[in-house]
Amino acid sequence: MASQTCFRLPRILLPRPGIDLAKWAVIACDQYTSEPDYWRNVAREVGDAPSSLHLIFPEAYLGTPDAAARIARIQDTMRSYLADGLLREREGAVYVERTLGDRVRRGLMLELDLEQYDFSRESTSPIRPTEGTMVERLAPRIAVRRGAELELPHILVLVDDPACTVIEPIGAERQALEKLYETDLMLGGGRVAGFAVDGERSERVVRALHALANPLTFAARYGVPADTPVMLFAVGDGNHSLATAKAYWDSVKGSVGMDHPSRFALVEVVNIHDPALEFSPIHRLLFGVSVDVRQALAEEFGLRLTCTDVPSAAAMREHVEAAEGPRQAVGLIGPGSRFSVIGIVDPPSTLAVGTMQPFLDRFIERGGAKHADYVHGDDALERLSMNDGNVGVHLPVLSKGDLTRMVVREGPLPRKAFSMGEADEKRFYVEARRIR
Repeated sequence: MASQTCFRLPRILLPRPGIDLAKWAVIACDQYTSEPDYWRNVAREVGDAPSSLHLIFPEAYLGTPDAAARIARIQDTMRSYLADGLLREREGAVYVERTLGDRVRRGLMLELDLEQYDFSRESTSPIRPTEGTMVERLAPRIAVRRGAELELPHILVLVDDPACTVIEPIGAERQALEKLYETDLMLGGGRVAGFAVDGERSERVVRALHALANPLTFAARYGVPADTPVMLFAVGDGNHSLATAKAYWDSVKGSVGMDHPSRFALVEVVNIHDPALEFSPIHRLLFGVSVDVRQALAEEFGLRLTCTDVPSAAAMREHVEAAEGPRQAVGLIGPGSRFSVIGIVDPPSTLAVGTMQPFLDRFIERGGAKHADYVHGDDALERLSMNDGNVGVHLPVLSKGDLTRMVVREGPLPRKAFSMGEADEKRFYVEARRIR
């Protein structure tokens, strides 16, 4: 059965007692990529204290002149932290609770077998991406991983567990679990706590995952033929991070052997049916816009397109989310404080992001804008869109109930199609794992 070979209970490194976890834990490196001020604030908050900040490469700095020196410092710090005993190893799953306002998201730390992960569009492996992978984005990330002693995971992987058989029974027994860590998270990140899952509880987790991977149960759940390859894990957040781990593993396995620790990757598994798990769109932000985007859209979609100006960002969001039936709607912000709702009938894709992304790619190729970035959060998009030369593309929310069904039946979604929560809700680094 697929589930018997695609995951295992982890060996995890945690900061030793006495380390200030509020400074240790920082947000996923692929957040705030257009807001270096956020990362400067993190650096001020951390100072010289032991911190995962010194072990990661914030992607806001990818492509900067000091990238190679930064990678060298990261790898030196990993070796130093290990030599100085700042990290302590333990075996077994960790149950994680992330408090986000009045919500608590529940997860479980496991290791996934990269031999059982394929990130291609045609993937039929037990571990699959939920969105397209941009292979060209992997090289700088592989450079960080190559020579690193540790991995620090910000990957959130989904299981489709409507009966809540895997994670929720552990949460119901939280009071009986050994608490491993708990801390407030910086800059509006909420709070996180981790608990040891040992013995019989771990065995229950394994049995429940095996049951989810039963081929007949899987086929019935998705309405597919009984011989359809089972997908047990769907990569939600951190798709390119896991793809980097896979690409690196494929490059070294011939020389290090199949029992090497880099064959596995540490992830947090979350039930897609967790009420605290909220999906958010990933918007697009165009830089250096020199051509009227609205006119370009009209030329692209012709009579299928409508463009309606509205008085505010709130009105734009309301119209976008209210779109139903065969009509797709997206918002446009800018130049300046102009807000518009773009409607498209008979769209070429079932998702608005699938309709817009090819248009945006062509728009940039033809010189209409210099480049684009992916922005988490409505407020961040609206703020950044007000800058000279910028135009924001506000995309609608993807229903999480449709996600795994779409992946099983149609393959990965377009790249950066959705986000599991707003930027501040992303995973903060606490745990680490040896990969050498």
